[in-house]
Amino acid sequence: MSTGFFETPIEFLKGVGPQRSELLKKELGIRTFGDLLNHFPFRYVDRTKFYKVNEVNADLPYIQLKGILKNVLVKGEKYKKMMVGKLVDETGSVDLVWFQGVKWIAPTLKLNAEYIVFGKPGIFNRTINIVHPEMELASEAALSTASAMQAVYSSTEKLKSRFLDSRGLLRLEKNLQQQLTFRIRETLPQEIINELKMMSRHDALVNIHFPESVQKQKLAEFRLKFEELFFIQLRLLIQKVIRTEKYKGIPFLTIGENFNRFYKENLPYTLTEAQKRVLREIRTDCGSGKQMNRLLQGDVGSGKTIVALLSMLMAIDNGYQACIMAPTEILANQHAETISSLLNGLDIPVTILTGSTKTKQRKIIFEQLANGTIKILIGTHALIEETVQFQKLGLVVIDEQHRFGVEQRARLHTKGETSAPHILVMTATPIPRTLAMTLYGDLDVSVIDEMPPGRKEIKTVHRYDSHRMQVWGFLKKEIELSRQVYIVYPLIEESAKMDLKNLMDGYESICRDFPRPRYQASIVHGKMKAKDKDYEMQRFKNKETNIMVATSVIEVGVNIPNASVMVIENAERFGLSQLHQLRGRVGRGADQSYCILMSSDKPGHDARQRLKTMVETNDGFKIAEMDLQLRGAGDLQGTQQSGIPGLKIADLTKDGQVLQAARNIALKILKEDPHLGLAKNSTLKNYLSDHQKKQGDWSRVS
Repeated sequence: MSTGFFETPIEFLKGVGPQRSELLKKELGIRTFGDLLNHFPFRYVDRTKFYKVNEVNADLPYIQLKGILKNVLVKGEKYKKMMVGKLVDETGSVDLVWFQGVKWIAPTLKLNAEYIVFGKPGIFNRTINIVHPEMELASEAALSTASAMQAVYSSTEKLKSRFLDSRGLLRLEKNLQQQLTFRIRETLPQEIINELKMMSRHDALVNIHFPESVQKQKLAEFRLKFEELFFIQLRLLIQKVIRTEKYKGIPFLTIGENFNRFYKENLPYTLTEAQKRVLREIRTDCGSGKQMNRLLQGDVGSGKTIVALLSMLMAIDNGYQACIMAPTEILANQHAETISSLLNGLDIPVTILTGSTKTKQRKIIFEQLANGTIKILIGTHALIEETVQFQKLGLVVIDEQHRFGVEQRARLHTKGETSAPHILVMTATPIPRTLAMTLYGDLDVSVIDEMPPGRKEIKTVHRYDSHRMQVWGFLKKEIELSRQVYIVYPLIEESAKMDLKNLMDGYESICRDFPRPRYQASIVHGKMKAKDKDYEMQRFKNKETNIMVATSVIEVGVNIPNASVMVIENAERFGLSQLHQLRGRVGRGADQSYCILMSSDKPGHDARQRLKTMVETNDGFKIAEMDLQLRGAGDLQGTQQSGIPGLKIADLTKDGQVLQAARNIALKILKEDPHLGLAKNSTLKNYLSDHQKKQGDWSRVS
């Protein structure tokens, strides 16, 4: 009975009908009774508090008054009527105004009767008013069973025009609750409910919309947040169980000559404790007989490439090949250069394969891959083409993984033999813990949280446009010391919507302020051809130019140790994680490096907060947490991975503890019962199978 009830099309609910149902579908995605029940309030208004008229001001969000209704007048023409009345108490009066629905509201009002009025105060002609107030006779309110805490729902302008504002949606929720003549089926085992002292699902779905008290609203909220996060974690962890059973891992049992020789002779610095810890985790995974799926997080410059290379040497010492997949040719070329120079003196062939590789060269690469001559292949998405066949692929390293789609990554699985290659996913974008658990919940996570020795912290300052000449003077001093400078702009072409510095204008003014031949400038942006971009990057790398004017195209994958200053124009227009990535382009050499954030003289509140955060910390994880708080998880998810469902009630910026509790319980259940075969877990199994078809297999985010 209950399942069918929740699948009932929304148009059959009292107060909806065909036209409103179309709007609810388009505007809020509400198609069924179940969708409406799961359209949760985003806040509540305390209906127990009353204001006196003389306490009211236009800055208050919502107010509730009690008084006598006087002087109701209907003004205007037939189709443009408005109605004004006065609510009077012992301290004064406020105007009540209606622009819509006058025809049917007017006959319901009783002059000189006592009303309870609720609404948003405003000001017109220096007089306080409330437009479209909620009205209830005081005598009827005393008999009303309405909740003391009134739910407030998100709506849209189109819905409001059809009287489906927050109050209209509340009415629909009430109509729906009146039809709930049965108990809503439970989705969690009684054991979990008892352990966490949780409210039943039925009571939670009633109290979230019509809370009997503040305490019951909190209990309902916790229950629904837990359930939402718990099923995300359970799906991800089941996916991990399935994958572990489906794919046997290639056992790397030997730490051989290549690894040991590189470690003793070629390592450019002593590994940090964090790097050693991560290597131990990788070694344990690769020796376990199960396929490794590990996410390696580490700030720009924390030494992820060294860890990846040592992991690839493990594969080679065990008779296997390894590959690195990078999102851009620039980054692939950089990996090839870095790894070739690190392996100097060791007999390990390293080859690069990108979209630019000539046909003749490709044939040679394919032959050498198939016969096992090439031990390390580095490339872009060209690596996943069907023509690329390895003899024995043992380890895949994916750099900046959020730039590859799930299907692209999955195709690398097919490159192995019967056993799937181990997968190491690297990202220099620090991901807040709560988001990592949701986006990468089925991956084991390693974190490099300390920098290699000898790295100096980048000094970051915020300067306004009015300080430009001082900044230019500082750049000239750095260039005099044979150092190089980045100047990054947010746009390529002028935007009518935003008052941003135009890249080309900026380039011209820099050429004027930094005249040749003493100063030489390169320019790089996303609309240039790849070969032109590479040419300019190469000139900068070879120190033929000392200023690089660019858009954020240089955010990932440029390694110029001699560059000591990063100037970011219109820094208020960049997100925090992007600012942090750009800052990471400097600080790669022995010299003290600087990041200068240039902004307009009056950045907004959030922009000021971002710039302040950048000045105060170099810690990528603190920056990521602040970014999550400022932007919310939805925006961040979009940059990380498509296919994650929008959360209906949980909030990753605030509900980290609920998420951790949900994950711990999911882990505990699957440790005891990996296939949910026990009778006590049948509720979970049924719920998952019911919802699998509707949700799609989004949980496969690794």
